Amino acid sequence: MAKSTAENTYLRLKTVLDVLTEGVWSGDALNAGQVLAEATARVPFNEHEAELLSGGIPRGHKTLTSATAKLVKAGWLVKGRTGWTITEDGMRATVAFPDAVTFASALDVGTPVPADTPVPTAPEGFVRPVSAAASVLEVPAKDDAKAAKKAPARKAPAKKAAAAVGKAAKAIEDAVEPVVKAVRKKAPAKAKAETAVPATEPFEGPDVETHPQPEAVALAGDFNTILGAPENWAPQYDEAQMEFDFLDQLWKKSAELPAGYYTFKIALNRSWDENYGAFGAFDGPNHELHHAGGTVTIRYNHATRDITIN
Repeated sequence: MAKSTAENTYLRLKTVLDVLTEGVWSGDALNAGQVLAEATARVPFNEHEAELLSGGIPRGHKTLTSATAKLVKAGWLVKGRTGWTITEDGMRATVAFPDAVTFASALDVGTPVPADTPVPTAPEGFVRPVSAAASVLEVPAKDDAKAAKKAPARKAPAKKAAAAVGKAAKAIEDAVEPVVKAVRKKAPAKAKAETAVPATEPFEGPDVETHPQPEAVALAGDFNTILGAPENWAPQYDEAQMEFDFLDQLWKKSAELPAGYYTFKIALNRSWDENYGAFGAFDGPNHELHHAGGTVTIRYNHATRDITIN
């Protein structure tokens, strides 16, 4: 039975750490594109994930690349100009949270790796596994190619998607770089070591990425200058932009605001051409925020136009 995109994504996130750990053991350096290609080859796309989006990027690959920001936030992965580097905590996480459920739960609630978890070392006689990505993209020998010509053509969406992964990696990395930078500015979220893993199945619910999303979503209001923008009520500035979480299918923005009464709207694609106010009404009245001071997180669901604040 095919797994959901959410479960597959968490499996691939763990596989990213596994691949990087193997690279530490073998001394091989892999760039981001190779790591992502290997992760998607070991955990193949389901039919929904294999669908190619604009630019020929598989849906599952785009979701995975965005989700790697969670590894950065957890302190398990460092993304730099020279490539991706796994931290000691990242290597230990592969041992502390060995299956998809515990790994997903730990990543979501910010469960720290238990202090007594050792850094895994290479098994005796370790040899780096043959790349699964290379086998997926393997070019057939001449005799096989002739036989393939005679055989009837069959659709292979997963292989087409796998072939597009390497080409798409650089483009997606560039697209999510602002998200990674924003995450680095914040300290990794910490939770008590005793935090219990939720008993509920973290992969319940419908598949993700089911509703078309705008190119950009801004919180345009009378607090934009507090966020660093040159002026208020200005959806065109970077400081007003929200970040999209592919797993949650929500646009999010967290900020430190002084205590006070604020008003704002949701503006799409850096302009006022399409905007939503209270109750999700197009060009409707302003949203209101009575804030006691401190960190506030605002979430926007483009499928329902709902706003949640906490």
